[in-house]
Amino acid sequence: MPRSSEHPGLSDAEAAARLARFGPNALPPPPRRGLWRIAAQVMTEPMFLLLALAAGAYLVLGEPAEGALLAAFAAITIGMVIVQERRSERAIEALRALGAPLAVVLREGRSRRVPAATVVPGDLLVLEEGARVPADGRLLSARSLALDESLLTGESVPVDKQAGAQDESGETFAGTLVVGGTGLAEVTRTGAATRSGQIGQALAGIGIEATRLQRNTRRLVRLFGVLALAVSLTLLLVHGAMRGEWSEGLLSAIAVAMAMLPEEFPLALAVFLALGAWRLARAGVLVRRAAVVETLGAATVLCVDKTGTLTENRMRVAWLHDGRDEARLDGIAAPPPGLEPLLEAAVLASRAHSMDPMDRALQALAPAALAQAEAGHLPVSPGLPAQTVAHALPGGGLRVATKGAPEAVAALCGLQGESLARVHELATDAAARGLRVLGVAEGHCEGALPADAHALSLRWLGLVGFEDPLRASVPAAVAEARAAGLRVVMITGDYAPTARAIAAQAGLDGSGSVVNGPDLAAMDAPAFERAASGTTVFARMRPEQKLRLVEALKARGEVVAMTGDGVNDAPALKAAHIGIAMGQRGTDVAREAAPMVLVEEDFGLIVSAVRQGRRIFDNLRKVMLYIVAIHVPIAGLAVLPLLLGLPPLLLPAHVVLIEMVIDPMCSVAFEGQPAEPDLMQQPPRPLAEPLVGAAQLLLGALLGSVLLAVCLWSYLGALDAGLAVPEARSLALLALTAGNLSLVLSLSRRRGAWTRGSTRAYGLISLATAAVLAACLGVPALRALFDFGLPAWRDGLLAVSLGAAAGLALELAKPLPKVQRLLGRQA
Repeated sequence: MPRSSEHPGLSDAEAAARLARFGPNALPPPPRRGLWRIAAQVMTEPMFLLLALAAGAYLVLGEPAEGALLAAFAAITIGMVIVQERRSERAIEALRALGAPLAVVLREGRSRRVPAATVVPGDLLVLEEGARVPADGRLLSARSLALDESLLTGESVPVDKQAGAQDESGETFAGTLVVGGTGLAEVTRTGAATRSGQIGQALAGIGIEATRLQRNTRRLVRLFGVLALAVSLTLLLVHGAMRGEWSEGLLSAIAVAMAMLPEEFPLALAVFLALGAWRLARAGVLVRRAAVVETLGAATVLCVDKTGTLTENRMRVAWLHDGRDEARLDGIAAPPPGLEPLLEAAVLASRAHSMDPMDRALQALAPAALAQAEAGHLPVSPGLPAQTVAHALPGGGLRVATKGAPEAVAALCGLQGESLARVHELATDAAARGLRVLGVAEGHCEGALPADAHALSLRWLGLVGFEDPLRASVPAAVAEARAAGLRVVMITGDYAPTARAIAAQAGLDGSGSVVNGPDLAAMDAPAFERAASGTTVFARMRPEQKLRLVEALKARGEVVAMTGDGVNDAPALKAAHIGIAMGQRGTDVAREAAPMVLVEEDFGLIVSAVRQGRRIFDNLRKVMLYIVAIHVPIAGLAVLPLLLGLPPLLLPAHVVLIEMVIDPMCSVAFEGQPAEPDLMQQPPRPLAEPLVGAAQLLLGALLGSVLLAVCLWSYLGALDAGLAVPEARSLALLALTAGNLSLVLSLSRRRGAWTRGSTRAYGLISLATAAVLAACLGVPALRALFDFGLPAWRDGLLAVSLGAAAGLALELAKPLPKVQRLLGRQA
């Protein structure tokens, strides 16, 4: 590395001492949970405690094999949660590697490339094109230095920097990108003390709420757990106190508790959210907290940042005008022949190998013949916002091209009167359409390039307009969001004309109405609330205003999803119900604040995630209805025969067989169900609507009661016909199994059970269930283990037919609007 005598920088010893004093140049890492800590937290859930207690008691008082099976089931469920949590943590740790890990500093007179985390206050940063600034600093020298500060401000146009300036133009900030020129800066703040770090520290004060689905599921678990405990104790007391059969009563109570314990509730929730997160990850959406997938499906407002979210965060040439003719370009097409000199001069006014987005956009349209060596240039300065580049001509002399602010270039060309007014009019109109406009001029120079551009004789050529193009997927995604009743709001740090133009291109409702951040800050509470509820586009927004706007929307009862990629988005990302960060350009602060990260920065993926969230909730409601319904006949068949003084129908081994073979597998079948055809044409569900409310519980209980009646009738009828208890039990189990499978088929579709055919998962589950039951009846050893008998085939066929018909009882009520609403269809 080259040696510098003018700025030697810190010594290695001093740098080490300051690193020990100030700490590493990094944000405090977010807390990471180990495997044992995750497992301990999962095992404190009421459902898992009850399940473990039942398994332990079963091991002591029942058959060890069945107890071990139940304990293994609990362990597998916990393991699934652990795997998902660790997978999410590893995904985010991988995303943190997207940031630049190295920095170039001057130490002991030499420039060195060191880990960015070891940069300390007082270090001298060497700033070069393409480098990301690792810390806040004060500029000591700068040559045509321009920084992309969009991750801090939301403004996509580079900011020119000047050494010695007393305002922010004389400072550099961590996380920004050098897009042009070079510079040397003295580090003033590192880590959490930087501007981005201070915003990141503010996130710690914003709490993360449990989702409605989690709270609703916990209430259901507590309800069923208390009910199971009450029924089991009652049964124990009836057998013990009234009949003196304490041992049999205890075993029966355990069987009833196992039948009523809703272990499928947390299992279904874990499976659905884990598989939902997996499906989203395959599409480019990483989920840190899987439960927010469901919340995203309930979103009513989607707040999006313009730069890098709706737009591509790059410039392209969109418009040319030479005062007479104009052309609108798509960024690729060549201009008409009459406008080629304007474009050629604009390209020649761009520096070779520049990283300035406007220079790169021009050079993308330039023919290879324009690649000429520079013979000198005059950079942009505070007094003259224009850049001049000179190129040597074959016969001698210099061809000079200038581009910059239209009024500055027009002044260099000596435009006055109507000509100057026309330039101003055209530039103003283009800016109102969201374009960044530069004036272009050219001239010739004999001898060396003068130090002042005013000494040149330049000829005005025209205006070039640039745009940060809208992502191609955005209009269709916005249209789908609107059809789904999702309000899309743009919140950006950019100027109002640009924001208005992008909003119109995206198809946002009310895109013509724009509220600026300074105006928003001056509003009182009622005016702010009105703006939050009725405005679609917010421009020139500061971080604290974004956060206040999200909080105002939440206070109105909205479920808010917020997208962004910059440090300035992070507080709102964490405060929103669902924060969605951009992975490729997003800062560590934004990614840590958001529970979801878009690896592929495609706005259309956000709407796909909404669709996935709705599908998950819709299918979860169906599976919860199924769990409620199927537990009624299981519990009833375990309790009622005993209360009627009959031999027990369901023994603990039978309950384990039903729950381990049928219920969890059917949860997988429900998860694999495709979305209902009209899912994205319905409004978001009401915020107060639970996953399974009292009405859904009643519906599930009624469906289960129909199946219970048929199974109990099969058992009682078989006993009355003189069949032995094992044969009667087999008939009841056949009816229950057939009814179970047909109930899955009926509940998995809001329309008719046969409208869309069966999924492959359902077919495999049905075959596996039939095979297991056939083995239990046909294999003598298994038949003896489960205390089954082998009934006549006619009796078995009748039981299967009656059970299947009972499971399809819902089909008779599906046309009723009230039943459709209970199944999830919104009005």
